Amino acid sequence: MYKKTLTAVAISAALAISSSAAFAAQSTESRPAAGYENAQDDFLSSNPFAQASALQYEAPDFRLIEDAHFMPAFERGMAEHKADIDRIINNSAAPTFENTIVAMEQSGELLTRVSRVFSNLSGTDSNEARRQLQRDLSPKLSAHADDINLNPELFARIEAIYEQRDSLDLDAESARLLDIYYDRFVRAGATLNDEQRQQIRALNEEHARLGTQFSQNQLAITRDIAVIVDNEEALAGLSPSQISRMQSAAQDAGHEGKYLISITNTTRQPILSSLDNRELRQRVWEASAYRGTSGEYDNRPLVSRLTQIRAERAELLGYNNWAEYQLQNTMAETPENVYDMLNSMVPAVVENTEREQAYIEAMIEREGGDFDVQPWDWAYYAEMVRQERYDLNEDEVREYFEFNRVLHDGVFYTMNRLYGITFERRDDLPAYHPNVEVYEVFDHDGTSMAIFYADYFAREGKRGGAWMSSFVGQSHLLEKKPVVVNVMNIAKAPEGEPTLISYDNVTTMFHELGHGIHGMFSNVHYPSLAGTSVSRDFVEFPSTFEEDWAAYPEVLSNYAKHYETGESIPDELLEKIMQSRSFNQGFDTLEYMSAALLDMEWHTLGADAGEQDVEAFEAAALEKHGVNLAAVPPRYKSTFFNHSIGGGYSAGYYAYMWSEILAADAFAYLQTKGGLSRENGDIYRRNILEVGNSRPPMDSYIEFRGQEPTTDALLIRRGLKSTVN
Repeated sequence: MYKKTLTAVAISAALAISSSAAFAAQSTESRPAAGYENAQDDFLSSNPFAQASALQYEAPDFRLIEDAHFMPAFERGMAEHKADIDRIINNSAAPTFENTIVAMEQSGELLTRVSRVFSNLSGTDSNEARRQLQRDLSPKLSAHADDINLNPELFARIEAIYEQRDSLDLDAESARLLDIYYDRFVRAGATLNDEQRQQIRALNEEHARLGTQFSQNQLAITRDIAVIVDNEEALAGLSPSQISRMQSAAQDAGHEGKYLISITNTTRQPILSSLDNRELRQRVWEASAYRGTSGEYDNRPLVSRLTQIRAERAELLGYNNWAEYQLQNTMAETPENVYDMLNSMVPAVVENTEREQAYIEAMIEREGGDFDVQPWDWAYYAEMVRQERYDLNEDEVREYFEFNRVLHDGVFYTMNRLYGITFERRDDLPAYHPNVEVYEVFDHDGTSMAIFYADYFAREGKRGGAWMSSFVGQSHLLEKKPVVVNVMNIAKAPEGEPTLISYDNVTTMFHELGHGIHGMFSNVHYPSLAGTSVSRDFVEFPSTFEEDWAAYPEVLSNYAKHYETGESIPDELLEKIMQSRSFNQGFDTLEYMSAALLDMEWHTLGADAGEQDVEAFEAAALEKHGVNLAAVPPRYKSTFFNHSIGGGYSAGYYAYMWSEILAADAFAYLQTKGGLSRENGDIYRRNILEVGNSRPPMDSYIEFRGQEPTTDALLIRRGLKSTVN
């Protein structure tokens, strides 16, 4: 399951520790200007970001926050951060770990606070005012970051400490932090000459501006490409509740008496498995697959330029391409290792997919169709094959997965059985939207440990997908406990009706809380090393690991109950669900691998590659790796590949597969130790979840497992192998 995304708020943590680079040249001087005191008084009295929130664990007080507060808080935050860094640079004492590295960890408190809130709300509750703020802020934040990371005086202090590291008698976590700081500044361009640093600044500013435009185009495109259907007859195959939701959505969008089909963020669309009308299926698929390729929101020039900027930046820093730069400090280490991992699986995956395609084409023929399977046909006929082979009705399946029961008796129950934690509603803590629920999380001994926001339902203004983020990160140094949010896009049932969800949504809920507890269990000293601040190809491990507990017999029996009768899911139906999940694994794996390979191809381009024809580049990349099956396009095409082109997972989309190797191996290992138990949960918590990035990820895995992972469990998990040799 690779559709999930992680945190959308990385920039705020980066700014807090100067990891992306620092404040803008146009920021205020260190010395207060005339009238500064009065402006300071006004800011302190009128802006809720001026001080840490008075709510528990500094959870944001959304009752007080207005859009007008953001820009003044960002401007003041950048100015204060600049002053913090200036004090470090101008310290007359010789540089030490405490007066430089620790001081940087403590800097930028206001900027971190407003960045985290704004970043989260921009992804979950966007509006035009916030989108304009993003456009205005992105170049300022980029310049602010560059002024820190490219500051020669600051780097000289870090370098002096780094060169003395063997004689400093630092504890292991502090030593790792020093290594990370030094490496981060070098990788940002701190060792470049003045001319090269100016080039880096210009590239960073352009990248920030175009990246914001790409992401905002995504939101606008999603609104514009919704498919409007004139009559209910065309929706044959859908359930009454689905049709009712589409009618309401159309009415809200000003299409009275019609039906609106929203387009999700992946190339394939879930609704295609149910729609009988082939012409409408094609309309829906094409609306998805060709988005961002024409009109006002044509993303093709942005795709070409953003990838070129990254290649140019990598060359300035001494790398052959962006992927080589990005992968240096990951578990994969090199682009060649990523290609080897993916390409080694291509033959088996393609063979499996072609076998599935043969079943589907046979079904088309039996149904009287006279056409080759197209991408808009695959899910529809795959569902028919699934039902024929497993006699499985998805509507019947959903009746046993009522949202609230899955959350409380499934996800929360599992976290209690593994780790002893409990979730208690906090209706007194304000949320940023009526559909968001707030919980306080208590440890096994009754100690309060975190605040958790549950934001599971789709709505206007929320970007597609699922992810975890934080409003407050854990740190003993800063005496902060975590405030974490999980976000999904489940279609909420009309008022008064139960929300019944697919098994895919069930596993996604487990997945995202896996990220959540990675943040909540963090037990480190320095904020830079907390929780999910690990490499991309490790961060998806704790989340993917939690997915398989959704099917664990004890867990299933606790939450998989009929929404009306309360009866447990019949063993026969459950067996069908589990068996049916192995079908279409070829398609699922191939569309993911195609996207991962496409991501790598974009980011192994050299700086001299020049402008690319996006469609031609995609076709050549897929053909090169032998994954160009016409009926199985990549999960994301370049013009809406936010993981890759949007930047968060550039040259890193492979990480989901890499992390799944760890997750499958870890889950299989715990089954040999008794499965679902506090003892197993505590071992995993202590060695994986609590340590964040305070030690190298593979060291953490070996400490937990006793050895490096193998791929055996992954192959079994994906139905490509029956037993461990």
